[in-house]
Amino acid sequence: MKDENYLKANNARSLWHPMTAPSDSLNNPPTIITGASGTRIRDVDGHEVVDGVGGLWNVNLGYSCQPVKDAIAAQLDRLPYYSIFRGTSNDCVIELAEELRAFFEPDGLTRAFFTSGGSDSVETALRLARQYHKIRGEAGRTKFLSLKKGYHGTHIGGASVNGNANFRTQYEPLLPGCFHIPAPYTYRNPFNESDPERLAQLCLQALEDEIAFQGAGTIAAFIMEPVLGAGGVIVPHPSFMPGVAALCRKNGILLIADEVITAFGRTGAWSGSRLWGVQPDFMCTAKAITNGYFPFGAVMIAESVAQVFETDESGRAAIGHGYTYSGHPVGAAAALACLAETKRLNVIDNATARGAQLFDGLMRLKDKHDVIGDVRGGKGLMLAVELVGDRASKSAPPKAQPGQVQAVAYQQGAMVRVSGPNVILSPPLVLTAEDATVILSALDAGFAAL
Repeated sequence: MKDENYLKANNARSLWHPMTAPSDSLNNPPTIITGASGTRIRDVDGHEVVDGVGGLWNVNLGYSCQPVKDAIAAQLDRLPYYSIFRGTSNDCVIELAEELRAFFEPDGLTRAFFTSGGSDSVETALRLARQYHKIRGEAGRTKFLSLKKGYHGTHIGGASVNGNANFRTQYEPLLPGCFHIPAPYTYRNPFNESDPERLAQLCLQALEDEIAFQGAGTIAAFIMEPVLGAGGVIVPHPSFMPGVAALCRKNGILLIADEVITAFGRTGAWSGSRLWGVQPDFMCTAKAITNGYFPFGAVMIAESVAQVFETDESGRAAIGHGYTYSGHPVGAAAALACLAETKRLNVIDNATARGAQLFDGLMRLKDKHDVIGDVRGGKGLMLAVELVGDRASKSAPPKAQPGQVQAVAYQQGAMVRVSGPNVILSPPLVLTAEDATVILSALDAGFAAL
């Protein structure tokens, strides 16, 4: 590895970073991570901290998961790559599809289409939803509905159903026929409603109104995260997703659960859909499927949808979609090992316990620091703190403040993530009680610094 001076001098000279302006990397050099072990990461200067971000919501099992590393190494020796396009397959991907079928059986999902990551999975689900309706003779069902504040990746399709202008405005015009309804965001919503259950009903009414306005026969699917992640960890009332599912069924609209973040235990349930007692038509997964050790994803498909494709005699069911790395044997081997370790550790129990510890600690910090307007979470290891300039008016904080919290917390021992006014926590699901205490102490210092 090159020395630290070389890395610092050249980071922004030849590299553009995602989700930031190129000039930002020049003017504000990023932290350069060079090592990791367990739940901790180490930078180029040798500073070690607890990773409160879990890589990017994906390193559920931490950085020392030897079974996954061993599986990757062994598969590279045996079969480093082969395509699963028409006419060929590989043993690992067949085994993985069967394991995922069993894992997601309670969600009613029985088929897998493999991708290279979360954005690919969303794009795949959107395409297959449109194709499903064409096979059934309803070619007019092309529109998509989604939630404001929702995040669905960075492809044109995903950006079109995204509910945050930051991921849309510089790339418009986007996919036509995409419409958004208010999210069940209790702290800020157009109804000025603070009761979660009442807000859920108002949002469901908005969905029903939008379906009527657009015409149910023109809508292909509704896509949503069971718990909104990048939009600020917005946890809906338990009645919301079941209500969405009921409206979709009533109107012949497919339900796509974007579980790129929430699948495999992050919410304290094995899937976000299962958390709310919903069986979607498609489920988008990625991230934790390989613990972040290999780019990989899967769209899980309901039996009812599969039957429409598999019994078609019209010739419209041929899937003209896929990726060079769909079903990559190394990714499949990593996913098999990761799934086995995820189940062996029963990570949902620790996610629930450590999530409760962090949520309670953040609520205590809210009592202590006026800069905290809202604390959200309470479902596993997904939490957010929304900063404000003034609690009474809920005014936005000075633009630099969230970044200041992040910087101080890092120096005090914890990496956290900033998104707008939100400080977001999504640590590994193997987080220890001691790690959680370090994160809370670091954030306490960060808020105090303001």
